[in-house]
Amino acid sequence: MSSRVIDRFAVAAVCLFLPLWTHAQGDTLHLGLQQLFDLCTEQHLQLAADRLKEKMAGERTRTARTARLPEVNIGLRGGFLGQPVIWQNGLSNPTCPDSPDWQQNYAIDFTQPIYEGGRIRYAIRKADLEQEIARLQTDTDRADIKLALLEKYLNLFSLYKQYLVLNRNIEESERRLKDIRRLKAEGIITNNDVLRSEMQLTNDRLSENETENNIRIVSQQLDILLGLDERLLLVPDTTLLSQDCPITGYADYIDRAVRSDPALLLLRKQTELALNSIRLTRADQLPRLSLTASNTLARPVSRTMADLYNNSWNIGLSFSYPLSSLYTNRHRMREARQNVELMKNAEEQKRQRIRMDVQAALLKHREASSRVEALKLSVRQAEENYRIMRNRYMNQLAILTDLLDADNLRLNAELQLTTARPRVIYTYYQLQRAVGAL
Repeated sequence: MSSRVIDRFAVAAVCLFLPLWTHAQGDTLHLGLQQLFDLCTEQHLQLAADRLKEKMAGERTRTARTARLPEVNIGLRGGFLGQPVIWQNGLSNPTCPDSPDWQQNYAIDFTQPIYEGGRIRYAIRKADLEQEIARLQTDTDRADIKLALLEKYLNLFSLYKQYLVLNRNIEESERRLKDIRRLKAEGIITNNDVLRSEMQLTNDRLSENETENNIRIVSQQLDILLGLDERLLLVPDTTLLSQDCPITGYADYIDRAVRSDPALLLLRKQTELALNSIRLTRADQLPRLSLTASNTLARPVSRTMADLYNNSWNIGLSFSYPLSSLYTNRHRMREARQNVELMKNAEEQKRQRIRMDVQAALLKHREASSRVEALKLSVRQAEENYRIMRNRYMNQLAILTDLLDADNLRLNAELQLTTARPRVIYTYYQLQRAVGAL
């Protein structure tokens, strides 16, 4: 039977033991890798916050576009009008002409921007870039969160395998202890060997209990992060290790990363945003031209104070040139240019990190694959060594210490293998994250 088939039955066998020690933990849920990623995208709170930021950025883009529309103001004013006093000769001989007691004013003002030096256009461009940055930030966070949850998921997978290995080792220790007690009853060995074997069995059971608790801890952490009932005991996909992990060359991964890594694309958009800030700052130094119109209905007539309504309207052009911006914007322009250089520097730093991350992930993946093959051989050798030492001990050709050392060597080799196999999957997805394909 192939090792992959054995692995599938191994994890499935663990599930048979679960009701014996997880009755208080609640139901179990078989969680596949794709289901893990789907739940992560839908339920993770960080990604929910990122989606809200995207919506907020979308609202800002719509708000920025309203600057192209005319500005319309309606004014209503009314109040008590005090008694006017008129001096006909300097400040002597004051007179108090008749005037109404109340005044009213109704006005409509209209302003349509015609030329703003590109300020509106660049403000819209800024909002569009910020929306794109928010989307790329979501993509970056999604990839990072997927990798982090994958690490927990594979850790859970390893813990189930460790539980099975420890359970098999306990069964072997119990059989060995039974044989040792029989030899003690026959007077072949001393009670010291019985005591040491019992201590070894106790240690194995403590390790098994620790693994059970770790399974519960990691399972609850995943439940909470995925928005599931935290009482659910998650069971990973038993076919995970059979997944193909094809890899290509270093140069191909670098090309893919430059094209598709969301973190690098985000930095590029931030560089574009910095360049847009230069144009926006320059636009503040240019003149502005607007079409204006207004209509005013007022009472009383302001010149004669006659208690009559007076309606007037006007239409024209408004032109302004901010001369003070020639010196007030000078430092802002320098800052904007320096910010562009800063963003380009950050982009180049990211390219350097990509090259380092891809190289490290590629080597670690190959290393993990080689380690699995080496540990498979170690496990077979450790099992054969244990079999030989057990036979020698039962024939009193070896001492108990040699037998327990062989047992520990076999157990450690099996536990290392259970950790190394999921590591191959993790390093593969780590490589995918490095090139922006996760």
